[in-house]
Amino acid sequence: MSWPVLSVTTFLPLVGVVLLIALRGDAEVVKRNARVISLWTTIATFVVSLFPLFAFDPSNAQFQFVETAQWLGGSGSSAISYRMGVDGISLPFVVLTTFLMPFCILASWRSIQNRVREYMIAFLVLETLMIGVFCAQDIVLFYLFFEGGLIPMFLIIGVWGGQRRIYASFKFFLYTLLGSVLMLIAIMAMYWQAGTTDIAVLLKHNFPAQMQTYLWLAFFASFAVKMPMWPVHTWLPDAHVEAPTAGSVVLAGILLKMGGYGFIRFSLPMFPAASEYFAPLVFTLSVVAIVYTSLVALMQEDMKKLIAYSSVAHMGFVTMGLFSMTEQGVQGAMFQMISHGIVSGALFLCVGVVYDRMHTREIAAYGGLVNRMPWYALALLVFTMANVGLPGTSGFIGEFLTLMGAFSANTWVAFFATFGVILSAAYALWLYRRVVYGALEKPSLAGIADLTWREFAVLTPLVVLTIYFGVYPKPVLNMSEAAVAHLIQSAKAAAVALN
Repeated sequence: MSWPVLSVTTFLPLVGVVLLIALRGDAEVVKRNARVISLWTTIATFVVSLFPLFAFDPSNAQFQFVETAQWLGGSGSSAISYRMGVDGISLPFVVLTTFLMPFCILASWRSIQNRVREYMIAFLVLETLMIGVFCAQDIVLFYLFFEGGLIPMFLIIGVWGGQRRIYASFKFFLYTLLGSVLMLIAIMAMYWQAGTTDIAVLLKHNFPAQMQTYLWLAFFASFAVKMPMWPVHTWLPDAHVEAPTAGSVVLAGILLKMGGYGFIRFSLPMFPAASEYFAPLVFTLSVVAIVYTSLVALMQEDMKKLIAYSSVAHMGFVTMGLFSMTEQGVQGAMFQMISHGIVSGALFLCVGVVYDRMHTREIAAYGGLVNRMPWYALALLVFTMANVGLPGTSGFIGEFLTLMGAFSANTWVAFFATFGVILSAAYALWLYRRVVYGALEKPSLAGIADLTWREFAVLTPLVVLTIYFGVYPKPVLNMSEAAVAHLIQSAKAAAVALN
C-alpha cells in the first residue's frame, strides 16, 4: 500500500482523544458527546484495519505493509527505529483488537456515569498501545507499547472499578511490571549481542545456547504473568472482579493474548533450543493450570471470578499447543486465542447485562432468567457451549488442534489436559443451570427485562462469529498457516544447528 495503513490504524484512536480533550459544554452534553466520539472513533479504526486484512497475502510468510522511520541513534539495522509490519501471526490480533473496542464503548454507555470523558480517553489510548504491540517490528518499540498498556488499564480498574479496585489495580500493575523488568534487561543483552533491535533481523540471528536459556527465562517471566500462567495467575481474578465490564472484556479479550503473542514472536523463533529444553516445564505448568483452575472455578460464587479462572484454564491450552512445537499445536494456540478473545469477552458482556440490572454478580442471586430473558438465555447458551468446546463453535477448533499438537509431542500431556475439557463442561453448565434455569422464585427478578436494542447490537455479532468460526475456521487458519509453518521450520533448524 502507498499509505502507512498500520500507523493510521495504530494512532487513529489518538485523534479521538484530541477531540475528547477539546470538548466543551455542560456536564451532560460532554458525557453524550464523549460516548459518541469514542464509538465512531473505534468504528473508524476497525474499518481502517480491514484494509490490510483484505490486501494481505496469506501465502507470504514474511512481514507485510512494512513502515520504517529513523528514530534513535545508529544507522541501518543497528538503529532503534520506528518499524511497523504484520504477518499472518500478528494481523489477526490487530483485527481482534479493533473489532472488540466498539463493543467496549457500547457496553459502557449507561454503566459509566462518572468521569465519562476521562474513561473514554483511557480506552482510546489503550487501543493505540494494544495495536502497537502487534504491529511493532522494533523490539524497543514493542516494549514501549507493551508496558505502556499497563497505565490506562491501571487507571480503568483503579478509578472505575469496584470496592476493592485500588488493591486489584496495584496487584495487576506490580505483577506485570516486575516480570517486564527482566524482559527489558534481556532486550538490552540482545542488542549488545546482535547489534540491532530490528525484530526481522533478530529472528535470523543465532543466539548462543547458554545465552538463549537466560533470555528465554527473562521473556518467560514477563509473558507468563501476562497470560497469566499458573502460579502467577492470582492477579487476574481480582482484576476481573473489580474492573468495569468493558475493562474485563479488554483484559480477557486482548491483554492476555499479548503473552501468547510474545511466546510466538520471540520465545519460539529466537530461542528455539531453550524453548525445546523448557518445553517439559511449560507442559507441566499448562496441565496444572488446566486442571487446577478448572477445579477452582467449580467452587466460585461470583460469575466474573468463575469466568476469570476459566480464562486461566483456556490459556493453559494455548501454552501447551505453542510448546508442542508442531504446526497443529501452534495454529491451534493461535485459533484458541482468537476464539477466546471473542467468547470470553462475550461472557463478560453477558455478566455485565445482568449486573447493570441487579447490581450483583453472585450466582445465588439469580435463577430462572429464561422465563423473563429468553433472548439473553439464548446468547449466553451459545457462549457457554463455545467455552465448553462444543463442536460447531469456535471453542472446539482451538482446543482440538492444541490437543492434537500436544499428543504429537507428549501423549501424557494430552491425556491429562483432556480432563480440562470435562471440567470446563462441569463448571460452565453448572453456572448456566444456576443462572438461567429453574423457577423464577426471587422477587427481585420479577421485573427484570430482556436485552435492549443496544445489547442486541453488542451480542449478535459475537454470536454469529462464534458459530461461523466453529463451522468454517478456514479464514483464521489460512491467514496464519504460512507464517506458522515458516516459524516451526526455522526454529527446528536453528535448534538442530545448536545441538
